[in-house]
Amino acid sequence: TANGATGDIDVGDYIEGWIIADVTAVSGTSPTLDLAIELKDPASGKYVTVATFPQITAVGTYGKQITNFGRYIRVRWTLGGTTPSFTFSLGGVFKA
Repeated sequence: TANGATGDIDVGDYIEGWIIADVTAVSGTSPTLDLAIELKDPASGKYVTVATFPQITAVGTYGKQITNFGRYIRVRWTLGGTTPSFTFSLGGVFKA
């Protein structure tokens, strides 16, 4: 029920992958879930968005393909609507 982000994920050994969001519960009034995949700049330690999922409003499994993403990535989520609540997990499948 709060905005947040994963920790850094080391994907330096890979060239492409899929991030998968499995949303198992949604509640609230007009709830929305925005997921952004961010690349960590090794010099500044700051993050830049490299891909976004289409806005999620319902239970389901969603995927986003990514390529050319650097060494460290994370997924950031932002909830919208009135008292939004989402139960979800994130996974990834990567290829060297």
